[in-house]
Amino acid sequence: MCNRIMGYNGKMTGHGFRGLASTILHEQGYMHDAIEIQLAHRVSNAVSQAYNHAQHLDYRIKMMQDWSDFIDSLRGGNHVFTKS
Repeated sequence: MCNRIMGYNGKMTGHGFRGLASTILHEQGYMHDAIEIQLAHRVSNAVSQAYNHAQHLDYRIKMMQDWSDFIDSLRGGNHVFTKS
């Protein structure tokens, strides 16, 4: 339903957006663990699941700010994404 409300029905899914972000962040060299934690993929160990949300927090904040800057740049036609 959310895809339809946002105008992406038949074009993109929530999981598609997740895959896109994961692919681009991996291509830019961000840490796999930080990407997976940020994108809420589960880890195999239930105890780790309960405590991993604070892992790499400062790194993830910077990564997500870079991602936000990238998304904002798409509106302005600047399609370059570089890890800073």
